[in-house]
Amino acid sequence: MNIRVKSGSPGIIPCLYDKKHKENRKYWCKGSHLVSCSILAYANETGKYSLTDYPAQSIFTVQWKNMKTSDSGYYWCAVEIGGKRDTGYYLYLTVQSTPDVSVALRSSSVSGHEGGDISVQCLYSPRYQDKLKQWCRYEDQSCYTVGRTNTSQNSSVQISDDGRRSFTVLMTGLRLTDSGWYFCSVGDRQIPVQLTVTEAKRGKITNQFSHKNDATLNALKLT
Repeated sequence: MNIRVKSGSPGIIPCLYDKKHKENRKYWCKGSHLVSCSILAYANETGKYSLTDYPAQSIFTVQWKNMKTSDSGYYWCAVEIGGKRDTGYYLYLTVQSTPDVSVALRSSSVSGHEGGDISVQCLYSPRYQDKLKQWCRYEDQSCYTVGRTNTSQNSSVQISDDGRRSFTVLMTGLRLTDSGWYFCSVGDRQIPVQLTVTEAKRGKITNQFSHKNDATLNALKLT
């Protein structure tokens, strides 16, 4: 993956791993090869990079407060395997003052309620105007493409491109299973976004309907 990062700004990315490694030590390192990369941080340690492990989800996150353009390069999401070669996969992070791809969010996260909707605006530079635009789920790399509406999975996803510098993702009828990591993809550039779906407040919704029904009954009595 080629991930774009804004210089001088905080950021976070997810790292997936096989559930059989949930007890193993996770780490983040820099270098073109896993066997020789420089380890920058281990899970549940703090520093320039903070790693948080979520074994139940088979994922750990890498978070930072500030990255410089000189920090661009190959990084590895890695798992320590005792007595054997460690396992992992690499990402290429490009740190830019104005990233080729970004999201119109204060942070790399968005939240919604079960049954509700969320909208994410993905921004791209003019030179990517004719590139393929997609909204993909990190976990299984399933993607939705601009101009198509997909309702075969958990929720309805619509993507519209303004043809200039942004495309908008609209997810409707959210379900709890939609929670997870996604990424805006433009050509071969990506930016991660975390979606959190919480349970609908059914009690309050019921009360709203009951108030409406009471108002209707009172109106009928007056007539």
